[in-house]
Amino acid sequence: MQKRWVVKPKNDVRKTNSLCGELGISAVIAELLLHRGVETYQQAKHFFRPSFDLLHDPFLMKDMDKAISRIESAIGNKEKILIYGDYDVDGTTAVSVVYSFFRDFHSGLAFYIPDRYLEGYGISFKGIDYAAEHGFTLIIALDCGIKAIEKVNYAKAKGIDFIIGDHHLPGDTIPDAVAVLDPKRHDCPYPYKELSGCGIGFKLIQAFVQKNDMDMQLAYQYLDLVAVSIASDIVPITGENRVLTHFGLKKLNTNPSCGLQALINLSSNKTGHFSVGDIVFQIGPRINAAGRIEHAKDAVNLLTSKSLAEAKDYSTTVDDQNTVRKGFDLKITEEALDILDKDEVLKQRKSTVLFKADWHKGVIGIVASRLTEKYYRPTVILTQTNGHIAGSARSVLGFDLYEALSECADLLDQYGGHKYAAGLTMRVENVPAFQEKFEAVVQNSIKPEMLQQEVLIETELNLKDIDNKFCRLLKQFEPFGPQNEAPILLTRKVQGSAYIVGANHIKISLRQQGSTLFDCIGFGLAEHVNHINAGHEFDICYTIEENNWRGKKNLQLNIKAIRY
Repeated sequence: MQKRWVVKPKNDVRKTNSLCGELGISAVIAELLLHRGVETYQQAKHFFRPSFDLLHDPFLMKDMDKAISRIESAIGNKEKILIYGDYDVDGTTAVSVVYSFFRDFHSGLAFYIPDRYLEGYGISFKGIDYAAEHGFTLIIALDCGIKAIEKVNYAKAKGIDFIIGDHHLPGDTIPDAVAVLDPKRHDCPYPYKELSGCGIGFKLIQAFVQKNDMDMQLAYQYLDLVAVSIASDIVPITGENRVLTHFGLKKLNTNPSCGLQALINLSSNKTGHFSVGDIVFQIGPRINAAGRIEHAKDAVNLLTSKSLAEAKDYSTTVDDQNTVRKGFDLKITEEALDILDKDEVLKQRKSTVLFKADWHKGVIGIVASRLTEKYYRPTVILTQTNGHIAGSARSVLGFDLYEALSECADLLDQYGGHKYAAGLTMRVENVPAFQEKFEAVVQNSIKPEMLQQEVLIETELNLKDIDNKFCRLLKQFEPFGPQNEAPILLTRKVQGSAYIVGANHIKISLRQQGSTLFDCIGFGLAEHVNHINAGHEFDICYTIEENNWRGKKNLQLNIKAIRY
């Protein structure tokens, strides 16, 4: 599919010139900073030099004082505390951080992760019954619970208090818990709203350390896990998240926790610095696989290991589960693509809704993402579980998936999520009607340009301007991630030679008039090899990266798209 190239508008020339003068930088670097909201010397200092001083006081978060008082009371009275969290990376890292911290101060501590298939997402009645049966009087819920009104009341009737630490949007009513920590509450004055669930857990232990005049390093030691949550949960790497990720990556690359070190050791193809991207593609999927294939308690056992020997056993388990997950993922993706390839009616639609009763529930979200990449349209993958239909949905840039599902609510038992990803359940007999209605909703509301993948280009650049100083400054834009993506740049009229590598990729050596030769990689761009080798000029959009292969580092352009 031909991608649509969109170049961001240029910033006010006065702002660009002012920043160039204040910082002694090129106009291109100034443009990139302005696109990130950096307009002054002080803002640039905070951007380029993250500091712990930029972290907000955790007691600015509504109910934090109540949460800490209740925890101190529970510790003082030797109550049993249950740390409860979701089964994905964000949930398991959140549980691991809070559990690992408090077990050093309190013996009556345990953790609980719901079973993805038997209990589903969030706080469950089964989990509360477990707490009651085992004498827990306080549950600290992380990465879930903001809408668990009925469950919190059920727990209260059994003599169990709740502290909720969540980062999802609340409903109209806040649960009647002892404390509800969520910056997205309308009545919460906390300045930064985009923390991960694990980030909320970190703020909780930061507050405990601060209140009790302890060494803040006791909280900072868990920042590698916080960075893993931020990267894996695709939250913005801006503001406080940028600080947490910066220092979390430092710890990950110098002195990681035993569990993360064991996972790094499994990534034998990786040498040198782990980035946000490496977390997303190498560490996150292994942690996630535990909850997808068996039970996410395996991930928490790994991440809370006190020795590398203990962690090694758990890491082998989750790695084996990840291998199984990849098998399911590949098989179901192939089956889904085969269904589409053989049905011309489905291929011509503006949405994809596919159902097969035996598809593994744990990977349908991944399959939905892969089909969205392939056909670039809103996608729902459905399977049957416990007599009901469960689905996972993914969207394309600009299309509100949650709103589309809302219009199909009469056919759904439950649905939840956000603009670009959602989950849903329905009765088996509603599947055909849902397929038709969802397609009708998409057809009526999606704009034609949304069905063509967009490449958002930050600015234009001549290759001769890519020198050591430029690359050194660009590296300081890291860590890259949502709302601070690696800049995509545009260069016109280049020439080069190319050859195919792997199944559908190309290696290119190219130059622009007046520049040196640049090494490039183009994933999925093998179709261009003959045109390039014919000597024609072409335009490229790309990111600049450091390629680390067998211990050798070199500058490389990662080509995102080519046009003539």
